[in-house]
Amino acid sequence: MDFVVLIGFAAAIVIGVSLGLIGGGGSILTVPVLVYILGVDPVLATAYSLFVVGSTSLVGAGTYMKKGLVNYNTAFVFAIPSFITVFLTRKFLVPALPDTLFSIGDAVITKNIGIMVFFAIIMLAASYSMIRSKKCVDCEKDEEIKFNFPMIALEGSVVGLITGIVGAGGGFLIIPALVLLARLPMKMAVGTSLLIIAAKSLIGFLGDLSTQTIDWNMLLIFTGLSIVGIFIGSALSKKINEKALKKGFGWFVLVMGIYIIAKELMSL
Repeated sequence: MDFVVLIGFAAAIVIGVSLGLIGGGGSILTVPVLVYILGVDPVLATAYSLFVVGSTSLVGAGTYMKKGLVNYNTAFVFAIPSFITVFLTRKFLVPALPDTLFSIGDAVITKNIGIMVFFAIIMLAASYSMIRSKKCVDCEKDEEIKFNFPMIALEGSVVGLITGIVGAGGGFLIIPALVLLARLPMKMAVGTSLLIIAAKSLIGFLGDLSTQTIDWNMLLIFTGLSIVGIFIGSALSKKINEKALKKGFGWFVLVMGIYIIAKELMSL
């Protein structure tokens, strides 16, 4: 097996470890690993990412379900518009994007460049969410859940659109929404988020089956290693300071996002 491929598969374990440690962040690494290490086309990489993130998050959600830390009513209210949006985005919007999006002088912005730059911008937003230290006073209080239905539906649609375009699970957007709009305790918000991410990512992947040629051998190995990683991360999470780890990971994602933007713009 090629050494570069081994590095890519090792990175799959790291992605799972990240999900196991901090309940998110791993999906933001999947597309760069697939594109820059394993040489997968960016559009196909976002499809693969949906399957990897969906499968790995489903395993993670299972552990929260056993502890009773998933609110199914909230997941349903948030997830329905997200499911619809992510499926429609993968089925119709992404295939409809032209190979050349637009030109600025002699610089031609292609579909692949556009997706990677947009993905990098999402990475920068995710890094900010992880780096900033903001305590949520009400996160662990047991309160009656009061739904803000219009805002939850709108947030679900926005997250679904982002997931469909870049293949990221969107946990850094979902968790704050569940805490602020549905008033869920933080741990329950993480468990509910993993279930939503799993479902909408796998549903979004279904939209790719008729438009993409899937290398199932590579995808299943990558996904399997990522699932191994989530068990390792869950075990390590009991021994590592979560806040320090999350902030450190946030800085890493920030650097990665800047690198991707620089690399794509330099290729123009």
